Amino acid sequence: MRVEPFGVGSVVHVVKRGARGMEIVRDEADRWRFARILYLLNDSHQTKHRREHQSSPSPERHKSDLCLDSRLFIRPDHWPERDPLVAILAWTLMPNHFHLLLQEIREGGISKFMQRLCGSMSAAFNEKYDEKGSIFQGAYKSRTIDSDPYFHHIVPYIAVKNVFELYPGGLREALRDYDTAWQWAKEYPFTSFQTHAFKSASPIIDMAHLRSLGVTEGSTFKTASWDMLMTHMNSKEIREEHSNIFLEDW
Repeated sequence: MRVEPFGVGSVVHVVKRGARGMEIVRDEADRWRFARILYLLNDSHQTKHRREHQSSPSPERHKSDLCLDSRLFIRPDHWPERDPLVAILAWTLMPNHFHLLLQEIREGGISKFMQRLCGSMSAAFNEKYDEKGSIFQGAYKSRTIDSDPYFHHIVPYIAVKNVFELYPGGLREALRDYDTAWQWAKEYPFTSFQTHAFKSASPIIDMAHLRSLGVTEGSTFKTASWDMLMTHMNSKEIREEHSNIFLEDW
């Protein structure tokens, strides 16, 4: 696993892809588990009992209430007080990759968190599907977000653009039906979209760090997301300028 020279306070966009384009999650249980371990593994406490975070309880509430279903995020009583390795600012899980926006809050925190997260995903996947080896393609890609304009583009990119790609007909159809797609995206639970767009509570997202960086929420976030998406869809120059922080082609 690559060790990045991130300084404390750095905000970093991370992308991790499945090997050979393979799916890294195959069913709903796999997706719920990803959400669960984003929270449980973001902790300096290293349990020796790996199966304590291997299971994926299915939430009883409607899927849009993921962030409110505390059953997914129960920590064992005998664990020490939670001590996060990173501040998670945004995330979206896609079928064959995931996006995270992380802030380094302790030296080496991002590297350690990514090592745990990807190792846990590979181990659980291999055990469940009788596979071997890492499910991922090489080292994770990352880019430090070093200016306010980039920062305010990257949150909608992770939490809106990627979710809209899952909309029936894809991103362009979502932009044509923007208000409808916005409500549709609320029903996809494997993302921080709900937190940014509707101010939903989330144990995964570090709201204190997010708000200290001035990220918009609610209706303001909806407008900012529209502006960002339309600008990028209609400007090759802007897409090229920001391609290094998005880490993938549109």
